[in-house]
Amino acid sequence: MSRAAARFVLGATFCLAFSLVSAVPAAAQEIRARKTQEAAAPVLADEPAVFAIVGATVHTMGDGGVMEDATVVVRGERVEAVGYDLEIPAGASVLDARGKVLTPGFFDSSSRIGLVEVGAVRSSRDMSTEDDRMTAAFRVADAVNPASSVIPVVRVEGLTRALVLPSPGSSVIAGQGALIHLGSEPGDGPGAILVREPAAMYAAFGERGAGLSGGARGAALLRLREALDDARDFAANRAAYDRGERRGYALSRLDLEALAPVVAGDLPLVISANRASDVLALLRLGSDHPDLDLVIAGAAEGWLVADELAAAGVPVLLNALANLPSSFETLGATLANAARLHRAGVTFAFMSGSAHGAANLRQDAGNAVAHGLPWEAALAAMTTAPAEIWGIADTYGKIAPGYDADLVVWDGDPLELTSYPDHVFIRGEEMPKESRQLLLRDRYLDLPEEGERSPAYRRP
Repeated sequence: MSRAAARFVLGATFCLAFSLVSAVPAAAQEIRARKTQEAAAPVLADEPAVFAIVGATVHTMGDGGVMEDATVVVRGERVEAVGYDLEIPAGASVLDARGKVLTPGFFDSSSRIGLVEVGAVRSSRDMSTEDDRMTAAFRVADAVNPASSVIPVVRVEGLTRALVLPSPGSSVIAGQGALIHLGSEPGDGPGAILVREPAAMYAAFGERGAGLSGGARGAALLRLREALDDARDFAANRAAYDRGERRGYALSRLDLEALAPVVAGDLPLVISANRASDVLALLRLGSDHPDLDLVIAGAAEGWLVADELAAAGVPVLLNALANLPSSFETLGATLANAARLHRAGVTFAFMSGSAHGAANLRQDAGNAVAHGLPWEAALAAMTTAPAEIWGIADTYGKIAPGYDADLVVWDGDPLELTSYPDHVFIRGEEMPKESRQLLLRDRYLDLPEEGERSPAYRRP
């Protein structure tokens, strides 16, 4: 593109953006101002040891169901009590949430949060390795950045947990993901937000896996089978391997050690696939290796084989907005995918598959509801379902005594685009309602009159 053409495109883009901003109706500006005032409003006392949320409609996601005008008592990092007319402990801070909705914090089951700052800048991406000697052994946990500017952006949208995953480099096996909470503070190290590490092993099938294996799906699946067989043999004959008495393996010692908990069923194996026939091929792989804790990510055509998925008991991770036939493996994609999988009895959780896009997870869930998924099932796909899939169902996903106090107070239906969190708690600590995007928005809320200098202006 010539410089003149580039200047034209840049100018046109600026004009379009300016016209869109100028077209924002007065009602929307009033909503923005109200949100700004609310964000600046006082919150609970500084790190209270005990506090109570009273009067909310509580979606417990457990035995309590939906409780109107209920009280939730939090002590430290955990929920202490949930019920009606509870006695509030002496000295506890009280949050009046009458007319509000209270849910568990949301969980993105496939994300790049903390691994990507700017997608177009290679140095800010820590998702993959091109080292063939280290595929399964590659871990993203050491690269997760608790100070990432993405974390506050998604946290103010009610997200409190995420499973961050690697991307395939030069092998069908991508490496190990980590489960994190989003209660980070400035100065935290990578380990400060880790909940479980490793949390899952990742591999690619379908078009991506075929591309990494010479262009053939059969070759990709053969590589996966070889890796699993070698890892099982290595785990059973480690002493002989150390003495040099075993055959050569296709993978390095580091990779074989990393796959040992996978073949033992102690670490989930997440394999990406979208085409219905690819999903069935992975189900056959699972039946050949019954100890595998198999999870399928993508499943854009999963509804076509929903009965088979349900019978196999294999959970899937879905992007609820995946409905475009953008490739030959997604020709059957539909916004009704989640609803049809739910009717068949398939366990599924929602995922964004990105870093910045994680802020839209609840909007994606709302679209799934608009296309037939029951409302409570959509909420479960961001709370209890990921808790079960990732093995933390005893501490997360419900509002119940003994569970982590990951709580969000909403000003309306959390699956509605115009609703917003009033308060976000992670392990009992209230998170600041501030992000880079909100700061940028607020800077230009009060624009000067013509001829006046903006209050945001600073002389160099």
